[in-house]
Amino acid sequence: MTVINMSPLDGSPSDLHSLFSWLQRTDELRGRVRILPRQPGPHEMGGAVEIVSVAVGSGGAIAVLAGALATWLQTRRARISVEFVVDETGETLRRVEVEASNAASVKELYDAVAQDRKVP
Repeated sequence: MTVINMSPLDGSPSDLHSLFSWLQRTDELRGRVRILPRQPGPHEMGGAVEIVSVAVGSGGAIAVLAGALATWLQTRRARISVEFVVDETGETLRRVEVEASNAASVKELYDAVAQDRKVP
């Protein structure tokens, strides 16, 4: 299982909640989308930043997520950080910044990670 975590790079906290609502309304992602507190990095104090987390286990789900994300980004003109994490270990496989012009790269990145790591 791979978990995809998304957090806004610029914009208001309402962007995060808008993305969460948008993804929840997508039939194929319903029940897979959560809002979680983001863990602070080693040199950070912490804070109220949250992430949208989506558990995916198949290529179909990631294709749906990439399409929904691309559409949402075009309507919001936001930039987000997308992080691919192996659920069992918590290991971050890859991290990429995504905006409307490169939202389709999420699917390509997932395919590369899955092939490298044999992640379903």
